[in-house]
Amino acid sequence: MSNIESNSDIAIELKDVYKSFRDGRDAILRGINIKFPTGKLTYILGSSGTGKSVTLKHILGLLFPDQGEVRVLGVDLSTLDLNALTKFREKFGMVFQSAALFDDMTIFENVAFPLREHTEFTEAEIEKEVVQILEILGMQGPYDKFPSEISGGMRKRVGIARAMIRKPEILLYDEPTTGLDPLTRMTVDDLIEKLKREFKLTSVVISHDIPSALRLADQIVFLDQGKVVFAGLPKDFVKSEHSAICDFIRADLISFESLQVAK
Repeated sequence: MSNIESNSDIAIELKDVYKSFRDGRDAILRGINIKFPTGKLTYILGSSGTGKSVTLKHILGLLFPDQGEVRVLGVDLSTLDLNALTKFREKFGMVFQSAALFDDMTIFENVAFPLREHTEFTEAEIEKEVVQILEILGMQGPYDKFPSEISGGMRKRVGIARAMIRKPEILLYDEPTTGLDPLTRMTVDDLIEKLKREFKLTSVVISHDIPSALRLADQIVFLDQGKVVFAGLPKDFVKSEHSAICDFIRADLISFESLQVAK
């Protein structure tokens, strides 16, 4: 997966990207190279502080590298001015860990918000689009409840629906299953896979969730100390002998075994 060479097969590419903060004293990314295949699902794994979120912000153009290049759909993001970059971000959908819904808006209003803010759709057109994406995600009306009145799993669906409402080419997820119970996590996994399959989306997931990555990913990228130490297939990831990967997998197994003992 990581050996794909044709540029048309690559939706996102980070080339020799370095990023530091505090005047260079805090090096976060140390020359990372990652290719994200078009229409495929890539999981970026790694311990906290290894550069996963900073990588995601580079893909979105929220941060720019000190050295190196970030290309999305063939475009070097550093060549875009603010207006062009803002327009370009319409190609992305973003799913946040907490769903990031507006508490004072209903389900319908939350999903409709991007269309009302950034398009000239009529209310009839907005209703059609909102109902369609919510139904695809398994939510039947009425949609007049507020976020506080629905379950965590339902809030996650609404957050995904809002990210999808403008039909992005690339869907980014920030820790989509963190804090969810096992059943809800499986439901979210199924939604991630369904959206990739039905909409041919290029999907990038930032996560600590090894089971979800092994189940869903076309490609796994593992970051350690700001470097890519693995990029490849899930079946090869679990065979890796890199010490950071072995420790990461072992910690997950120990956590699972502790839960079993507690039961």
